[in-house]
Amino acid sequence: MVLAIFLFSLNDAMGKWLVVTYTVGQVLLIRSAVALAILLPFVWQAGLSSLIKVERPWQQFARVVCSTVEVFCFYFAVSYLPLADVVTYWLAAPIYVAAMSPFLLGERVGPVRWAAIALGFIGVVIALTPSGEIEPLAILAAIIGTLAFALMVVTGRTLRGTPDKTLVTFQLAGSLVAGLVLAPIGWVTPTAPDFLLLGALGVVAMFAHICVNRAVKLADAAIVAPFQYTMLPWGIILGWLFFDDLPRPVMLIGAAIITLSGLIIYVRERKQQREISAATDPLSGDIP
Repeated sequence: MVLAIFLFSLNDAMGKWLVVTYTVGQVLLIRSAVALAILLPFVWQAGLSSLIKVERPWQQFARVVCSTVEVFCFYFAVSYLPLADVVTYWLAAPIYVAAMSPFLLGERVGPVRWAAIALGFIGVVIALTPSGEIEPLAILAAIIGTLAFALMVVTGRTLRGTPDKTLVTFQLAGSLVAGLVLAPIGWVTPTAPDFLLLGALGVVAMFAHICVNRAVKLADAAIVAPFQYTMLPWGIILGWLFFDDLPRPVMLIGAAIITLSGLIIYVRERKQQREISAATDPLSGDIP
């Protein structure tokens, strides 16, 4: 899981480097095309029926729209904001998921988790404190992207019967379509090295997803999930190394509050899962 988060962080840094020269549409197009080229042989081997006969087609479509908006907003935001700042906004996604779940999924959220959600929103407000050097449109894109990511996660919870390869294929296809529409606007012909880097975005992301899948097979998802917060130090390190960006002190304070809130939510959800497990299997409560 630690390796997966590092690869995602590296992917983010590469994307920030490339959107300085190339449009977000180009990044989406080439990144998604290369990733699909790698993934489709495995989908073909498993059978194309997994792409045709899917559960809840309209929710699948909504999830693809959310994932496409999320990745577009991310690359747009990092073209203007320091990498650590954007990563901080995205780490708030579990807070939004917890806040949405009672209304969209009917899940019960107790007073402790509501307090953690409120704390997380305070952290987001602190992190959003503007400075004269920050582009408001980029901050708006970061907020929209984070909300889209949270909606994608919430929607994904209702699609547990859909294979992971199918979900990822639909996500990449959505990004590819968006890239085909947007790439001609302001097209810049990439050099050979940059084309390889654009394609490497998809490759690195695919390896990151493989590491995540392997991690959750070796250990419970609730155990490996907190390691997502290692993305913040990687964002700070890579942002400083490649872009000479250092996060503002107020951003670090907001990030610390968001991380604390997310960990509280994680602990409460894990406790609730144990209680549900103990209620359905009385013997499980005796296992340390």
